[in-house]
Amino acid sequence: MSLNQVDRQILALLQQDASLSTAEIADKVGLSQSPCWRRIAKLEQDGYIKGKVALLDEKQLGFDMLVYAHVRLSNHGRNNLAEFEKLIMSYDEVTECYTMAGTMDFMLRIISRGIEGYELFVRDNLLNLEYVQEVHSNVTMTCVKRTTALPL
Repeated sequence: MSLNQVDRQILALLQQDASLSTAEIADKVGLSQSPCWRRIAKLEQDGYIKGKVALLDEKQLGFDMLVYAHVRLSNHGRNNLAEFEKLIMSYDEVTECYTMAGTMDFMLRIISRGIEGYELFVRDNLLNLEYVQEVHSNVTMTCVKRTTALPL
C-alpha cells in the first residue's frame, strides 16, 4: 500500500493524539466516518500503525535520571550477544537498546530514580556480566526536544 495525502494526515493525527475518535479524525481529514475507519484499519493491517499507547510522564513517576550508556563486550563476550540481548530485554530500566557500529557494541537508554538508582542498576546488572568489558555513561541534563512522531 502506498500512502496518499489523506493516509499521511490520518497518521499525523494519530501520532499527535491516538485517543481521537474515528469521527474526529474523519472530520479533520474531510472523510465520512466509515471510509476513515476502513483506512485506519488498513493502515493497522499493513503495519503502518504498530500499536497505540499512553505516554507517561517519567518525572511524575519519579524517574528523574535519563542516561545513555554505551556498552562494549569483551572479545569472548561477542559469543554471548544473544544472551546479552535477552537479558537487556528483561530490564525494565532499559527503554531502548541498539546494536552499534564502531567502538561500542550497544547503546542503552536507561531511566532511573536518581543517580543512585542508575549506579545500582549498572553495578547489579551490567557490571556483573563477565563479558561486559566497558560501560560509558552519558547523563542527560535538559531535554531540548523529544518526540515519538515521525516526519510524514
